[in-house]
Amino acid sequence: MASASRPPVRPSSPAKPAAASAPAPSGLDYRHLLEATPWGWPRLDRWCVWVEPLGESSPGSRFEERWQQAVTGALTSWGSELSLVMVSNPDQAHILIQRRRPPLLDAQGRRRASHGRAMLEVVEVQRQAAWRLEPRVVVLLSPDQRLEALQATALHELGHAIGLWGHSDQPADAMAAVPGARPVLSLTARDRATVRWLYQQPSRFGQPP
Repeated sequence: MASASRPPVRPSSPAKPAAASAPAPSGLDYRHLLEATPWGWPRLDRWCVWVEPLGESSPGSRFEERWQQAVTGALTSWGSELSLVMVSNPDQAHILIQRRRPPLLDAQGRRRASHGRAMLEVVEVQRQAAWRLEPRVVVLLSPDQRLEALQATALHELGHAIGLWGHSDQPADAMAAVPGARPVLSLTARDRATVRWLYQQPSRFGQPP
């Protein structure tokens, strides 16, 4: 991927765009609830993804294997809509998925969800002798959940990572702000419509700054 990189050039969370998007007709998606960075929508046509590998075999390996199974399921769901390329070198990744519990407080001291978190940076990377803006997202996923809950968490946080910085107002959606009684393990029609809308929008990401 990048032959060189500069320090992050952005604040740590997306900011609302200057003009909010209008809701889709008949509530077919939740585009109007998304947020952009000061540089626009943080999306790429092709994402390189690194997943923390399994450790050495041990009595606790089954928990790591369950975590990996859940992450693989979530990646498969989003991969049906986007180009996700797995890489073995974390330095080559746009999205890094780590097996650990997020801190309870964010950088502003606010209490946050304890099982999953996606953290966005905007960086400048050098490709083919030109500097370009790219999103770089670290996803923290705690292994301390049962399989279905873990996969639902992974699906939600990966939705943020690929550009859906906002939440649906419907509990059945993968990107619901407040999940329903049952874990969401697959994308709904509203999730798919929202990400398809997003990827039709112009973006400065992946372009020379």
